[in-house]
Amino acid sequence: MAATTHTVTNQVPPLVGYDVFVADRALSEAVERHVAPGVLPEAREELGALGRSAGSAQAQEWGAQANENPPKLRTHDRYGHRIDEVEFHPSWHRLLGHAVSAGLTDAWGRPAGHVRRAAGFLVWTQAEAGHGCPLSMTHAAVPALRTDPVLAAEWEPRLTSHVYEEGLRPAAQKSGVLFGMGMTEKQGGTDVRSNTTRAEPLPGDGEYLLTGHKWFCSAPMADGFLVLAQAPGGLSCFLVPRVLPDGTRNVFGIQRLKDKLGNKSNASGEIEFDGTWARRVGDEGRGVRTIIEMVAATRLDCVIGSAALMRQAVAQAIHHTAYRSAFGGLLIEKPLMRNVLADLALESEAATVLGLRLAAAYDTDTEEERAFLRLAVPAAKYWVTKRCTAVVGEALECLGGNGYVEESGMPRLLREAPLNSIWEGSGNVQALDVLRALQREPQALDAYLQEVGKARGADHRLDAAIKDLLTELADLEAVEARARRIVERMALVLQGSLLVRWAPPEVSDAFCASRLGGDWGMAFGTLPHSLDLASVVTRARPVAR
Repeated sequence: MAATTHTVTNQVPPLVGYDVFVADRALSEAVERHVAPGVLPEAREELGALGRSAGSAQAQEWGAQANENPPKLRTHDRYGHRIDEVEFHPSWHRLLGHAVSAGLTDAWGRPAGHVRRAAGFLVWTQAEAGHGCPLSMTHAAVPALRTDPVLAAEWEPRLTSHVYEEGLRPAAQKSGVLFGMGMTEKQGGTDVRSNTTRAEPLPGDGEYLLTGHKWFCSAPMADGFLVLAQAPGGLSCFLVPRVLPDGTRNVFGIQRLKDKLGNKSNASGEIEFDGTWARRVGDEGRGVRTIIEMVAATRLDCVIGSAALMRQAVAQAIHHTAYRSAFGGLLIEKPLMRNVLADLALESEAATVLGLRLAAAYDTDTEEERAFLRLAVPAAKYWVTKRCTAVVGEALECLGGNGYVEESGMPRLLREAPLNSIWEGSGNVQALDVLRALQREPQALDAYLQEVGKARGADHRLDAAIKDLLTELADLEAVEARARRIVERMALVLQGSLLVRWAPPEVSDAFCASRLGGDWGMAFGTLPHSLDLASVVTRARPVAR
């Protein structure tokens, strides 16, 4: 029927055709800050190209198609042969191919590699978050494999390649490969030391046969996996290839794919091993220590991924309110809406600045920075990932009923938001990890205090928060029940110190007044009215500069 009854006005144009990197001032400034001048022009160019791709209509369509057409498990071929393959929509492969070619699995061997890769991951995740899983696992496998120089020499060039090749073939026949990970089991979950998968040694040096299961296996169509299993010498780490060097399929039974709340484009599977060939990585009985660097790197990606979801949600909210009129004016100009948007923008910028600072610590790679990461990564993972769901939910509300409709893209962001808080250890696991570091590694607390101390004297609310935190940390007896409170304060103090040093005064002032000074309600949009909220919102608006 022809729409002849009336003319529709006051509709918001889609947020498309913009440079996601350049339009994000907090992110682009962090890259300027942490990348050396000699490398900066190249980093700007590659991130700008990725940003323009991420903001394009094509990338947004790929993201929508990958989620509307989730992966399908094919256990058998037409003749009844077991194949255990996962079929993805072509848009999934396009997203992965673009990400790999942009260097999102290549951080460990190039100048400022971690900052460049983290910034790129934050940019490209805004196009679609699900395919970040194999990217993250592939990137994070490198430090674990480096415990075995022979394995590292064989696999690292493929893991860090800028070439994506889909399909299962021997790794030696591929220019680039992807990795997954399998640690958790039905009976243990996060308690990986209770794993029951057995590893029986073979005559070949470092070779084993695995029997058991993995309740959550990430990226089951990857070329290789790092898994934990019980060897004669204790829990150990193993590399499991999907295809053996002679071209035969390794025993890798995909029982089913998980039907998840969000993350629909990505496959997570339940895996059975039954005489599965594996190569040991590291020493027997040292499995957790071997794989822990992979876990730490993926935890940082949880922080970066959550910062990306927050940034995209806030960008959509500000964009919508900048065009939508109500009650006689643009929504963005209404004092109450401006308060909400500024509050959301503070959370987004704080997450971005913290995530890039952690990436820079990986690039610096000194003893002090490694000690700093030991506390800062789990604290950031705990806090930033928890804030993500609240931020995305409030940003969705800024679009009103339009935000509750799938076509807006906001429901997909909201379903994705809780994931990073659960993956790689939920909130309690992160909090307890911080406590262990505080109790066993005094150099980690020293490094943290040195970092936040760089902003001392610049804001009285930050100074008071540091003092209160030191009081909390003075008593670590019977501390478990206070763990979340302590870790929350550590993350907020760290974010506040970074913003005081590097963000514009209107941003750091608002953050310190609300998050550290207590002049804040229990919902977004309760910032002190006397702050320069308009400048905070303008800074966060996704427009090209």
